[in-house]
Amino acid sequence: MLKITLAKSVIGNTPKNRATVRALGLTKTGRSVLQNDTPTIRGMIHHVKHLLRVEEVEGEKTTRARRGKAVAATTPKAEPVKAEPKKTATTKAGPKKTTKKENEE
Repeated sequence: MLKITLAKSVIGNTPKNRATVRALGLTKTGRSVLQNDTPTIRGMIHHVKHLLRVEEVEGEKTTRARRGKAVAATTPKAEPVKAEPKKTATTKAGPKKTTKKENEE
């Protein structure tokens, strides 16, 4: 588990660096996020290491679910639900517009 803190502002950095910091979940200077220690996250940290402060912490990452319930990140994904066909909304159709050629015939 990694605690990543944005130590410096992204102002004046390239758009790629800004996007990397944003993808790590950091929005403002001084804010911290917890991320799992994976090669992908390590690569992102390496790319913008001049802007970050990184600490290793013990524990498992939990994410906030709806309505304030904490859910472990290792929770198995639910099976996909079979989609039902969409119901189309019916609208009132006005009188059909005709062209001059149709009126002549």
